Amino acid sequence: MSDNKHFDQLVASGKPVGEVVAIDRFMIKVKGMQPCNLHALIMFEDGSKGYVHHIFDTYMIILHLGTKSVRVGSACVLQYEQLVTKVGMDFVGRVVSVTGEPLDGKGPIAADGVLPVFSPAPMLYERELLDKPLETGVTVLDTLFALMRGQRIAVLGDGKSGKSTLATQLAINQKNTDITTVYVMIAKRRTDIDTLISRLEASDALKKTIVVVSTMSDSLVQSYLAPYVGCALAEYIWQHKDQDALIIYDDLTAHAHAYREMALLTGSSPGRDSYPGDMFYVHSSLLERAGKLNRNHKTLTSIPMVFAASGDIAAYLPTNVMSITDGQWILDMKIFRDTMRPAVNAGLSVSRVGGRGQTKRQQDQAGALFKAITAHHTAQEFARFGSELAVSAQTDLVRGELLYKLLNQIPGENYNFKEQTLMLDIALNISIDEQINVEGLKKNVREMAVKLKDDDSNFDQLRDELKKASLISIAAKPAPTPAAPGEPANTDKEKEKDKKKDDKKDKEKAAA
Repeated sequence: MSDNKHFDQLVASGKPVGEVVAIDRFMIKVKGMQPCNLHALIMFEDGSKGYVHHIFDTYMIILHLGTKSVRVGSACVLQYEQLVTKVGMDFVGRVVSVTGEPLDGKGPIAADGVLPVFSPAPMLYERELLDKPLETGVTVLDTLFALMRGQRIAVLGDGKSGKSTLATQLAINQKNTDITTVYVMIAKRRTDIDTLISRLEASDALKKTIVVVSTMSDSLVQSYLAPYVGCALAEYIWQHKDQDALIIYDDLTAHAHAYREMALLTGSSPGRDSYPGDMFYVHSSLLERAGKLNRNHKTLTSIPMVFAASGDIAAYLPTNVMSITDGQWILDMKIFRDTMRPAVNAGLSVSRVGGRGQTKRQQDQAGALFKAITAHHTAQEFARFGSELAVSAQTDLVRGELLYKLLNQIPGENYNFKEQTLMLDIALNISIDEQINVEGLKKNVREMAVKLKDDDSNFDQLRDELKKASLISIAAKPAPTPAAPGEPANTDKEKEKDKKKDDKKDKEKAAA
């Protein structure tokens, strides 16, 4: 008999019992507990939990989930045939640990039940084609690389290139939609966690978000399990409550590092970059759990984030995740420093599904935006030579600068599809003698977009009103003084020549 009543009840019910024979940090070697499944949930005498990671002929390796180490010689018992986590709608609006414990000081959370952490992805015949767009609120993404509900799209970039900020913008934009967001933070610093939570609270988006947290001080096991626990919470909303969900993994590089260390410590053979051979399966089995079900027509959208050191997207992990997902948003440090934020690289990013959910106007604007950005870069190259640009090149330069100002968005500054199309239509058709107050345009578009009809019948009228309200009036240049009869016109070039002659005469007098 032990001091743990739950443990004694499990033993009395005839569950397999084992003995701890060796301990190596979080890895516990147990004998005598067969038959037992892989990933089975185990309870120790002290009440702490673990799950089966390796099964050998005479013993098994259990990964410990507790903070205090167990004693050699203590007993353990099988609790569940598979690793499960608590799920429920009361988790929405809360910050929880990997074990489901609240971290926000708002009291205990009542769970609706439990779900497997490592559940299989829906079969192909259970799915249906994606046909509804997911609004990110970020103009450059919604226009050029649109996201569909149920899609998997990767976010790749160097450190400090704005990946977490972009993910926060996506979560904030769902506060007014029917989508519930699950944000998984893997092996993060406490300052990063505090920043995310404060941004979500300031924008009132935390009420539609579940934040699953594992910190750098937590064990490798918790960092490894964090995305699977988050996915189980999202699956409960998606498959059991029949609601659309969005899950963000921040980031899978930290998850891969945790799994690599665990695998090497448990004796797995290292492969490329010292990752175990099943590294691809670890992430593909997680990301393929997203999609759209044909029985309830609801979706789970998955956004994994991956660290690409020095922007090297051809490295092992980035290429692994890109081959699993349906597109990628690549963030560029040079664009981040020089041009716009979010620093999306329009040449390397792609969405293999998103265009299907765009309207005809959005598709046309996407093509025009690509051409405008390309023409802007070409005009910049010519401008470096210092030569006088043609009117068309000057227009490309001015239009490109306006577009980049328009595409710059800070966290919390989101725009819906109607607002985006109105602003882009003005910016893409601007002439060289027109100047737009971008801040005024962004402010005025909120009021105009509300009046826009669903059939776009009053689009042109509202666009013209918005443009008129956002134009900067330019004072007319004074006309040149007409020349006297019989005298040549005194143009600017001739004035410059006369000035040079006068300067030359002054120098000659000074030398004399």
